[in-house]
Amino acid sequence: MTFPILSLMIWLPLLGAVLLYIPQGSPAAAARTARWIALWTSLIVLVLAIVMLIGFNPHIHGFQFNETAAWIPQFHIAYRLGIDGISLFFIVLSALLTPIVILASWRETRRVRDYMAAFLLLETMTVGMFSALDFLMFYIFFEGVLIPMYLIIGVWGGERRIHAAIKFFVFTLAGSLPMLLALVWMWHHAGTTDMITLMHTPIPPHIQDWLFLAFLASFGVKAAVWPLHTWLPDAYGEAPLPGTIMLAAVLSKMGAYGFLRFSLPMLPDAAQYFAPLMFALGIMGVIYISFAALAQTDMKRMIAYSSVAHMGLIVVGIFTFTVIGIEGALFQMVSHGLVIAALFLCVGILLARGHSLRLDQLGGLAVRMPVFASFLMLFVMANVGLPGTSGFVGEILVMVGAIQINFWVAILTGTGMILSVMYMLVMVRRVLFDQARSVANAIITDLTGKEWLMLAPLAVLVIALGFVPSGLTYAFHNAVTDLVHAHVAALQQQATLAMARP
Repeated sequence: MTFPILSLMIWLPLLGAVLLYIPQGSPAAAARTARWIALWTSLIVLVLAIVMLIGFNPHIHGFQFNETAAWIPQFHIAYRLGIDGISLFFIVLSALLTPIVILASWRETRRVRDYMAAFLLLETMTVGMFSALDFLMFYIFFEGVLIPMYLIIGVWGGERRIHAAIKFFVFTLAGSLPMLLALVWMWHHAGTTDMITLMHTPIPPHIQDWLFLAFLASFGVKAAVWPLHTWLPDAYGEAPLPGTIMLAAVLSKMGAYGFLRFSLPMLPDAAQYFAPLMFALGIMGVIYISFAALAQTDMKRMIAYSSVAHMGLIVVGIFTFTVIGIEGALFQMVSHGLVIAALFLCVGILLARGHSLRLDQLGGLAVRMPVFASFLMLFVMANVGLPGTSGFVGEILVMVGAIQINFWVAILTGTGMILSVMYMLVMVRRVLFDQARSVANAIITDLTGKEWLMLAPLAVLVIALGFVPSGLTYAFHNAVTDLVHAHVAALQQQATLAMARP
């Protein structure tokens, strides 16, 4: 029996959340203990993720660290876990960012135990979703994310937190209901919820179209694909900064991961048929949302819209059905997770010092906070795809994949790089280099040791992946190649069957 490292990573945060509620004396002592339990629990999960990363063999085709146990055998439902190169780095990203957001939440004083428990529960759900190999387990974890995130937004968010939390919950739950119907049909059709079996189970093309649209409704909302993104600005804007980080860096990737895990391998004909639609939605997301970002007057909302625009680029890369395009989308997802988390951490640093986030009330921070300004510039440059940063690698791979499919798709997608330079440099100029404005009540100090601890690892990874992209591509190359080959083979088989019909 293999060491159950995935199960440990999934259920350890849940155990930590339970431990938070053991009586611990006065409210102040309980809050202090809760912070440390949450931090140490997340750090142990991070160590396990690093061990898993080291033990992952990129030369093996298929899934690794597999775990299987009987669950509901009469209905052919089992507890199935495993990872491949596609899911590996999303688990590592979740494990890396959870202790960072807990550190970023250190000053939270309202219902601290509940707050920390919500983030640990969120980690259980995200790691479980990325490692599930049973469709029903995937759905449970996929929907389970709603519970802690709804509480994080609704309890600890801003003034309009209730509206934002309800909108987030309704959009994502409503979008997932069609996926539940698709799950039931596929379960009935294949007689199992084993995702690996479903990947090799032929589905009639006319049924694939309806299943694809059902998945699009669910994964499109999670990935904030235009025009299903309208819940996102409110959720990003009203959520507390740690919640915004997890929304942008991890939860938005769940939708794109769903396309890669379900839509492409299980519904090849429908994916090919709807590829022009997905290109159109991705391009509209890149262009329209970039102009929306340019119109923002609040630093946090500008970064939030930037995050949505990058998801459009990722959608285009996925539906090129090329190895280089999909690898670019995967690389961009991981890079975007690191960069957007760092940018929101920079926003949190300004808020902690009493700075307004209105761009017309900021300015002069390059002189007053030079170390902070250096970090912010690095992450902004990565966000716009500057060579030497991780952002450049993902974008250029997607562009190369897109140009193999259609020249105009590549050109229109590439406009996002130009537009991102425009709005991000507008933000940098106003925040760092314009004349200082409303700073009378702000604390003008540079980064503290804890803030260094949060930003420095992200900066190192952004630069390292920019210069050594094979640090990521080595792991998911085989998985992506297998995915593309299986997709092409399924299309060829369907074409052969169609020609053979009288």
